[in-house]
Amino acid sequence: MTKADGPKGAILQRDKKTYAIVPRIPAGVISRDHLRALTEVVEKYDIPIVKITSGQRIALVGMPEEQILPIYEDLGMNEGKAVELCLHYVQACPGTEVCKFGVQDSLGFGIRLEEIFSSIEMPAKFKVGVSGCPFLCAESLVRDLGLIGKKSGWTLVFGGNSGRRVRQADVLAEDMDEKQTIALARKCIEYYVANAKPRERTGAFVDRIGIEDLKKGVL
Repeated sequence: MTKADGPKGAILQRDKKTYAIVPRIPAGVISRDHLRALTEVVEKYDIPIVKITSGQRIALVGMPEEQILPIYEDLGMNEGKAVELCLHYVQACPGTEVCKFGVQDSLGFGIRLEEIFSSIEMPAKFKVGVSGCPFLCAESLVRDLGLIGKKSGWTLVFGGNSGRRVRQADVLAEDMDEKQTIALARKCIEYYVANAKPRERTGAFVDRIGIEDLKKGVL
């Protein structure tokens, strides 16, 4: 997949003719109606590739430009962000909803966080991981913002990256309730937005300014 040059929210493919889209699926939870709509759209438009992504989304791949808008209309789903400078997704594990190891409601909290932060413009793409226990199934330590559930509350980490240059996120605070966690997450994002260079991911940002300066700015 390459940079989007066509319809909003679509990614131009290697053939320079077709596109991919990733409809918004908050925290990877999809309704029956949307699942049914996805199946119908794949058949109606003969979409050649349907791929579950690492961000718990479903990518539809291989459509010509003129199909993108009709597909979204048929889906009844919002556009997922794939190339824009903003929150791309919140990845969340099942947490206490279904997992026997879960100690915090990562699924519900992840959906809430996506609603709160999805409209904020960022210096670069931004990804969140919310794990309901220290097993870290939502890969929280390699996300720009990571939350880790423990019996004593939430741990917040910042500046992780799973890309070419892997970086483990730094711990900023522990044992917080949801209200405290949201407040600190907001401070971290606001500080990052105000001080990062254009297209500078959080990991590079923290490396540049130093973790102590980040803590002074948000704690």
